[in-house]
Amino acid sequence: MFKTLANAWKIPDLRKKILFTVFIVVIFRIGANIPVPFISIPATGLIDASSGTTFLNYLSMMTGDAFNYGTIFALSITPYINSSIIIQLLTVAIPALERLSKEGEEGRKKIASITRYVTIALGILQSVAYFIYLNAKKYVLYTGSSTFPKIFQGLVIIAVLTAGTALVMWLGEQINDKGIGNGISIILFAGIVSRIPTEMTSLFSTNPKVGSYFSRGGAYYFLAPFVLVCYILMVAYIVWMDNAERRIPVQYAKRVVGRKMYGGQSTHIPIKVNMSGVMPIIFASSILSIPPTVQMFVASKIKDGGFWDKFFGCFDTKSVVYGILYFLLIIFFAYFYAAIQYNPVEMANNIRKNSGMIPGIRPGKPTSDYIGKIISRIILLGALLLSVVALFPTVFSQITSLVLSKDGGMNISLGGTSIIILVGVALETVQQLESQMMLRHYKGFLD
Repeated sequence: MFKTLANAWKIPDLRKKILFTVFIVVIFRIGANIPVPFISIPATGLIDASSGTTFLNYLSMMTGDAFNYGTIFALSITPYINSSIIIQLLTVAIPALERLSKEGEEGRKKIASITRYVTIALGILQSVAYFIYLNAKKYVLYTGSSTFPKIFQGLVIIAVLTAGTALVMWLGEQINDKGIGNGISIILFAGIVSRIPTEMTSLFSTNPKVGSYFSRGGAYYFLAPFVLVCYILMVAYIVWMDNAERRIPVQYAKRVVGRKMYGGQSTHIPIKVNMSGVMPIIFASSILSIPPTVQMFVASKIKDGGFWDKFFGCFDTKSVVYGILYFLLIIFFAYFYAAIQYNPVEMANNIRKNSGMIPGIRPGKPTSDYIGKIISRIILLGALLLSVVALFPTVFSQITSLVLSKDGGMNISLGGTSIIILVGVALETVQQLESQMMLRHYKGFLD
C-alpha cells in the first residue's frame, strides 16, 4: 500500500490531486473551528458525552464536533446528504425526475442542480432549528436590549450557518472535480477522524479532570484496551463484509457478425453482501434519535414516572426496546434501499438482450424470479451482518452496565456508523487510486 502511494506521488497529475484533496480537507477543518458570531458555547460543548446516541450526538459525529461547538460548519454536509436521499427517493416516485435520471449527462446535471437547491432549503431549516436550540440554552449573546438588534443577530447566525453548509457542499464538489475520491465521503471521513483523538482521550487519559474510563481504575484497566481491540477487529470485519459478494454465473451464446464471432464466454453478476452500505444505519439512527431529541426540548414539562417519561425511556440507548427497534429498522431500510438500487426484471432483460442466460434457468420471468430470490436472501444476510456492527455499542453498554452497575457502564460515542463510514470511504478512495495507477501501468494493490 505505501509503495503504491509512493508511486502515485511520483506521478505529477496524481500528486496534484492528492495535494488538492488534502488542501480542501485542511480548509474544512479550519472552518470547523471558527465560531459563529454572537454565540458563546462552553469548552465542554453543547452535548454531554455520556448521553448516548441522541440526534444531537449523531449530528456532532457527522460534523466532526463542529455542531457541538457552534462553528460556521456546524451543519457540515448533513443537509446535502439528506437532500441527496430525498431526491433519490423522489426519483422513484415522481415520473419527471425519473425521466431526468435516464437522460444521461444532461439529466444528471439537472438533478444535481435540484439537489443543491434542496440542500440550501434544508440548510436554512436546520439553521433556524439550531438557532432556536441555542437561544433556549441561552448560548446566544445579544449585544442590544431592543428588538431590532436581536432579530438582526439571529438572522446573521442563520445566514452564517446556511453559508457554511453551501461552502461545504462546494468543497465536496471541488474534490469530485479536481481531487481523489468522493468529495462528500472525504469530508465525512475527515470529520469522523478528527473525533478519534477525543475518543481515545476519553478511554485512556490519566488526567482525573477528563473523567476518562482508564483513570477510574479497577475493571476499566481491562475494558478500555478491550474497546480498542474491538475497534480493530471491527475494522477487519467491515473490510471482509464490504468485499464479500455473491456471484451469479451467466453464459453468453455465440454470435457471428460478419466475419467475427462474439460471445460464447462465461461471466458472472457480482452482488455485494452489503449492497446498501451504511444507509440503513443512518436512516434507522435518524428515526430513533428523534424522540430523545424532542425530550430535550420538553424535559421540564415531563413528570418523573409518568407516561411520557416511560415513553421516552424506551428510546434510551441502554433500553432493550431501543435495541430491538434499531435491529428491525436496519433490516427494513436494507430491503427498502436495495429495492431502489436493484431491479431484477431490468437485470433479466439486460441478460436476454445480450444473448445471455443463467445456467439451468430459463430466460425472462424465471430469470428475474431467480435473481430476486438471491437478492432477497443476500439483503437479509447483509442486514444481519450490518446489525452486528451497529448494535455493538448498545450491547456493550448493556453488558458493562450490568457488571459495573455503580458506574453506569461504558458509553461508546464512536460507534458502528462512524467506523463503517471510515472503512468504506478508505476502501473507495484506495480503489479509485488503484484504478488510476493501473491506467498508468504501475503495480498496485491488486498485483
